[in-house]
Amino acid sequence: MTTFASLEDALKHFFGYDTFRPGQKKIIEAALQNKDLLTIMPTGGGKSLCFQLPALLRKGITIVVSPLIALMQDQVDALQDNGISATYLNSTLEYEARRSRQIAILKNQVKLLYVAPERLLNERFSLFLDRVHRDVGISTIAIDEAHCVSEWGHDFRPEYRKLKLLRQRYPKIPLQALTATATKRVQQDIVRQLDLRSPDIHLASFDRPNLHYEVQPKDRHVYHKLLRAIRAETGAGIVYCLSRRSVEEVATRLCHDGIDALPYHAGLSDRERSSNQTSFLRDDVRVIVATIAFGMGINKPDVRFVFHYDLPRSLESFYQESGRAGRDGEPSKSILFFGLGDRRKIEFLIEQKSNQDERKIALQQLRQVIDYGSGNDCRRKIILSYFGERYRGNCGKCDNCLNPKPIEDWTIEAQKFLSCVARCQEKFGINHIVDVLIGSRKQKIYQYGHHLLSTYGIGKGRTADEWRMLGRSLVHQGLVGQTTDGYSILKLNKHSWEIFRNQQRVEIAVDKHQTKTTANYNPRKAEAELLFEKLRKLRKQIADANSLAPYMIFADSSLRLMAQVRPKTLADFANLSGVNEYKAQQYGDRFISAILEFGEQHKLPISIPSKSQMATLQLHQQGLSVVEIAQKRGFAVGTINSHLSQLIEMNQPVALNKLVKADKQQAIIQTIEQVGDLPLKTIKDALGEDYSYDEIRLVRGWWRSQRQSVLDSQ
Repeated sequence: MTTFASLEDALKHFFGYDTFRPGQKKIIEAALQNKDLLTIMPTGGGKSLCFQLPALLRKGITIVVSPLIALMQDQVDALQDNGISATYLNSTLEYEARRSRQIAILKNQVKLLYVAPERLLNERFSLFLDRVHRDVGISTIAIDEAHCVSEWGHDFRPEYRKLKLLRQRYPKIPLQALTATATKRVQQDIVRQLDLRSPDIHLASFDRPNLHYEVQPKDRHVYHKLLRAIRAETGAGIVYCLSRRSVEEVATRLCHDGIDALPYHAGLSDRERSSNQTSFLRDDVRVIVATIAFGMGINKPDVRFVFHYDLPRSLESFYQESGRAGRDGEPSKSILFFGLGDRRKIEFLIEQKSNQDERKIALQQLRQVIDYGSGNDCRRKIILSYFGERYRGNCGKCDNCLNPKPIEDWTIEAQKFLSCVARCQEKFGINHIVDVLIGSRKQKIYQYGHHLLSTYGIGKGRTADEWRMLGRSLVHQGLVGQTTDGYSILKLNKHSWEIFRNQQRVEIAVDKHQTKTTANYNPRKAEAELLFEKLRKLRKQIADANSLAPYMIFADSSLRLMAQVRPKTLADFANLSGVNEYKAQQYGDRFISAILEFGEQHKLPISIPSKSQMATLQLHQQGLSVVEIAQKRGFAVGTINSHLSQLIEMNQPVALNKLVKADKQQAIIQTIEQVGDLPLKTIKDALGEDYSYDEIRLVRGWWRSQRQSVLDSQ
């Protein structure tokens, strides 16, 4: 077994990365000490590496329990593409394939074995595992998606409960439980159900700093908002819908409008779902439109956006689903289209539940989603507050931070609100407290005698909506607690008492006010984006030839680094983050050739595009029409067409065929060659009324670029 001077050296050797993500190294060091572990690390945090790297540094084999066939196959393919000996045993394998893999395992040729919990507990397989333990040695058992063990988790699976038998059968083998989300209650349940012994618990922050959170109003124009949002993004994305019918409708409309999209829901056959998922993973389609049936087995790290067309049922579901964007750490976007019409649909579904406690909890979860959608506070702060994590300050990235509402000091109002919570003996939620403050005459007020409290009616100077806004903000900022057992009862905490004692001010966003933000465009950055797209196409070609998902070849972050650094030798290429020696040998020559070819093509432009022209080019490359670019940039359509014609003349990659029909191009070129490169009006007079000045200007730019190329070659 190879030895390494440091864990960082091992990381670079096996996975190509120079540094660990936050928390990874500490977890790996604990794993190498053979401790039981519980790791809660959000999607995209790199929790898989926390059991994969230790597996490669210890004797024996690591058993990985994974709940979904697609997930285990995906991880094994990615490991094998890094030159790592990993395999899986599941129901998709024929007898001969299964037998050959078992032989390789017994010959100690495999370091990681992925299995489903059902197979792991099968008596016949247990006998095989006993032999592996005796002849090869099992270094650890890693239980991925460990929240499935708890009925308090968002994806409870009864078969996970039986995994406690592993501790009884192999008492000396350390267990490592991993999950992306788990409340305190779920964490305790995981430890108890798996019989973890004094486990090291590693709880990473739930913050996903690379995600931009945004909420847009859901109205009758919602589909067109969705379409514009997709066209404004690059890369792959997911659109979540509440129903199968909505999935089919949105997917069909997107295809009609030129977006490569496929549906995914439980009503499709297994074969069609699998085919659509594979097409998305391999970048054969750009967008998957799905119900929540599309989720936990999706290991695609380069999803650039997740849009919620309908309201999710809980904030935890929203966090999980939106978190499927940007798992690679690259900038990504989450948009929720928020409309209270969806609330009624979900409430109807909740009412169908026969268990009263389930209905109560589901309604509370729905209220938390509505609070997120209607909140004026930093979106990130609201999400992290749900998981019990206090976010100080504002993120500066979500829509509420980028388009801030006026901030006002509401300390006095907060003192009134919290005083009312105290006088109601911390037994009620926001709505009841608001009713007391505004002096409501509801029967419930009189029933509890709250019309006799000193706080009854002291808030008449504010509307009920304003008081509710304050209540939500106090919860989001962690200035008052709230129970999560289905009742959302307010509880005073240490920050509440600091407000009473005037030791802490309360500032809240109180109004809708939009401010315009403008992006800074950089020509050098724009050129790097063009090279990045070229490398993405090469990655796709290689992936298709090897029947792999493109991200298994290289992550987007590695491609972006290639586009910025532009390595010219294999040694330089191997030094890039995300490139190990194995991948440098496998793919290095082809990527270096593509980079050098790009450099030659962009070596001698006729002139250097301006920042404004490059801004237009970037949006054009994203697939926006001339009209959409003009609207987005606040320019006239004629100005955008002038930019595009000048870019064409500079040999920049503008898709002329998307701007001017081929037959018109030919006629314009013939006319220019006949009358000469004269003013536009002269050329238009020769062509007639069927041709616009913009069409002539664009084609003339192409004609001039071709003429210059001929002159340069002479």
